[in-house]
Amino acid sequence: MVKNVAGLHAQNTSAPPEALVELPRNGVGAIHDPFTWKIDAMWDRVSQIQEDESYYYFQPVEELDGPWVVTEGKRKLMFATYTYLGLINHPRIVAAAQAATEKYGTGTHGVRILGGTLDLHAKMERTIAEFVGREDAIVYSSGYVTNLATISTLVGRGDWVLSDKWNHASIVDGCVLARGEFKRYRHNDMDDLEKQLRRAPEGAGKLVVADAVFSMDGDIYNLPDAVDLCHRYGARLMVDEAHSLGVLGANGRGIEEHFDMPGCIDLKMGTLSKTIPGIGGYIAGDKRLINFLRHTARGFVFSAALPPAVTGAIIEAFHVLEDEGVERNEILSRNVRHFIGGLQAAGFDTGVTVTPIVPIMVGKEEIAIQMTKYCQDNGVFVLPVLPPAVQEGAARLRANVTAAHSPDDIDFALGVFIAAGREAGVIE
Repeated sequence: MVKNVAGLHAQNTSAPPEALVELPRNGVGAIHDPFTWKIDAMWDRVSQIQEDESYYYFQPVEELDGPWVVTEGKRKLMFATYTYLGLINHPRIVAAAQAATEKYGTGTHGVRILGGTLDLHAKMERTIAEFVGREDAIVYSSGYVTNLATISTLVGRGDWVLSDKWNHASIVDGCVLARGEFKRYRHNDMDDLEKQLRRAPEGAGKLVVADAVFSMDGDIYNLPDAVDLCHRYGARLMVDEAHSLGVLGANGRGIEEHFDMPGCIDLKMGTLSKTIPGIGGYIAGDKRLINFLRHTARGFVFSAALPPAVTGAIIEAFHVLEDEGVERNEILSRNVRHFIGGLQAAGFDTGVTVTPIVPIMVGKEEIAIQMTKYCQDNGVFVLPVLPPAVQEGAARLRANVTAAHSPDDIDFALGVFIAAGREAGVIE
């Protein structure tokens, strides 16, 4: 029987007083240690799942074959990927990474503001700015750091930051770290956002933040109404394009292209580890904004520069997106329709998604883990999403479609998901 694993991803692990452990302190005395309780609680939770042979996190991928991977000696079709356009092993991008390593070595001389900036970094930021239609861009060491550092740097005492309730954890953490007033509005609810904006004191700086495509449910932010509200209430708008770059818009340029609203976002954030197969994150905007962040955002100032191989790969990935983005985007859209349509025809609830992020809603955690085990045992690499990452009763398998999947791949995956759903009693 599958054990309950609520809180595997994150939880409140504050120990009750009776759980504190007495530890020796260099032979001099003892201290109460709540850390042992937290560590042991997670150890026990993971061990329970492993005993059921249902633990599929941290599987090491050993080989790549298009959308197929080999992990622990088993060949599986990858449906837990963020490489939406299938660029992860593109020969041009791999060659660019190799060439950059040969020229610059494997690392840099440190942080960007001191000795760590290469001409390659400047070229990368110009390339990004041009692609997204902005004056300038700044690249951080990860997408998480990009949101954390940018929001906490921009929002100071007396300012307000307003975040959609379904925003990514990195946005939430940036809002928590900021010294201003943190408000959350109901998911994609523009009436609630307006209520919050009305409450902000006159003269306060106001920053509205949202994902372009929401990472757990695959729906799209209501950009037109959000832009209108920001204009009316004097707020700046920051949109996280992590899951929309390369996905939305005919040319893959994201949510502004999707809604035909070029230039409407004040701070365009994006990651370089999903459609772009590298690591890092960026903010694109006007030159004054980027200059401010380059000199004040602690997550940038005190983080080492991206390695040359990654930087070279990112530059070439944007060039590939320029050359092949339209064709790959069309294939991706076809695959999304194929996959979602097949799931819905079988009776699955796929929520509100209209993008490659496809939640297969099952409700109970035990069912999500049972279906995951069936899929993994039968050649589909997929993982469950459990509370508190989602609300109680909203457990699901999150399947991600890519342009690298062939129609036969999609049919194979559908067959496995349908068989898993029938075995678990989710569908008839």
